[in-house]
Amino acid sequence: MRSDLPRVPPTAHTLRVMTPGTTLAAFGAESQRLSQVLASTDDVAFARPTACVPWTVAELAQHVRMTMSRLPDMLAASASASSVHPPGVELVSAVAYYRPDQRFSAATNADRIDTAQQGAAALPDAAARARDFADARQQAWELLQATPPDRIVRTRHGDPMLLTEFLRTRVLELAVHGLDLAAALNREPWMTAQAAEVTAHLLLPPPAADRLRAKTGWDEVTMIAKLTGRSPTTPSETQHIRSLGARRLVFG
Repeated sequence: MRSDLPRVPPTAHTLRVMTPGTTLAAFGAESQRLSQVLASTDDVAFARPTACVPWTVAELAQHVRMTMSRLPDMLAASASASSVHPPGVELVSAVAYYRPDQRFSAATNADRIDTAQQGAAALPDAAARARDFADARQQAWELLQATPPDRIVRTRHGDPMLLTEFLRTRVLELAVHGLDLAAALNREPWMTAQAAEVTAHLLLPPPAADRLRAKTGWDEVTMIAKLTGRSPTTPSETQHIRSLGARRLVFG
């Protein structure tokens, strides 16, 4: 595989403390990187199939675009409501967001697929797709920079979350689907070091991630690809991953 963008080397160690600033920077870097990739993608490449069946590159890019485009309405709704944590209401973490319930049911997944396909079909060509993604990314980025990270937001699934926790899920979506898009486009993964840290932190507790990388020699991007099923694992690798307590996140 090749890439027209330079590969950002992964950091030397797993992130120890996940701060709001780190998560915001990761979102900004990874969304900008994907926007650059899409700007250099032509109509033929947008029509390629991806491993996220039945989506094409255009449809998967539209799905990722939609994960960002929900932010403006979410932030507007939270601004008009109280941002104080309601007594007795448990906030959902980024890890708990990926729990197996109706959000990843067959019906919800079918709707997720159809919506992305319809959105992609509404855009006439590669230039329009790249511009649409860039516009959605810029709107979300500007709003996020102006919003306190401890704002309580409510997801479309009804989860009350701190904005910074929800943003961790957006980084994961960008990073992991970036791997899918890179494979479909026959490019080397372009995942930024910031997004790799945030995503790895979600998938495996930091001490365990350090042990796994020391045992296997994987860098963070390879580890993420292995933990999310983007790259195959040998039986011994699978057993080692399980022994370290990798989190079982459910993806649509």
